[in-house]
Amino acid sequence: MFTGIIREIGVLRGLSPRGDVLRLAIAAPRTAASARLGDSIAVDGICLTVTDARPGVFAVEAASETRRLTTLGNWRAGRRLHLEPALRAGDGLDGHYVQGHVDGSAKVLASRPARGGGRLLTVSLATPLAAYLTPKGSIAIDGVSLTVDEGPFIDRVTVNLIPHTLAVTNLGLLRAGDVVNLEMDVLVKAARGAGRVAYPEMTTRDAPAAMPAASLTLERVRALGYGAARRKARP
Repeated sequence: MFTGIIREIGVLRGLSPRGDVLRLAIAAPRTAASARLGDSIAVDGICLTVTDARPGVFAVEAASETRRLTTLGNWRAGRRLHLEPALRAGDGLDGHYVQGHVDGSAKVLASRPARGGGRLLTVSLATPLAAYLTPKGSIAIDGVSLTVDEGPFIDRVTVNLIPHTLAVTNLGLLRAGDVVNLEMDVLVKAARGAGRVAYPEMTTRDAPAAMPAASLTLERVRALGYGAARRKARP
């Protein structure tokens, strides 16, 4: 789990394929100093696992499905990357809940000046993804936690990049035609997706003969002996 608050800008030093897996070496002194094997790090919003770490540089690996759903397939050495280590117990939740599971990529439609030195960034939005945004809700673009400023509309959304965000991320460098990673707000996805989930129904045939599926109660569970064995096992 992440927050969408970028902790460091890393530089992609190299990419090396290993069968179906692509290994990425990333130079990032602060992140590498605390990285351990198996740690999760969000790289431009993509949750990847640390497979090697040494002073100043760490490595992660990405499978073909990750490259298919994200912008990673177009990355080249020298690219500047947003980095965020996984949220730990006790850390402040300053952004919003971000899983690092990219929902899809989007094309930048416009980047224009805003009042106060910020910028308004508009990106395309696949119609199915629009259902998982809400006015003034959250969205992660290349791993950065942002608030919906205009829309969401059926095919696009606009966010407001304040001067601080421009200073600590790469988003101010984006121009029309660039492609970014999108992750919708996980809480909105859970709330609006719950009614669409079809769970398989348990039938009487699937349930134990002495316990009809339609009448599972605490009394019936106890009648079948569950819980009794646990009490007998106590000294």
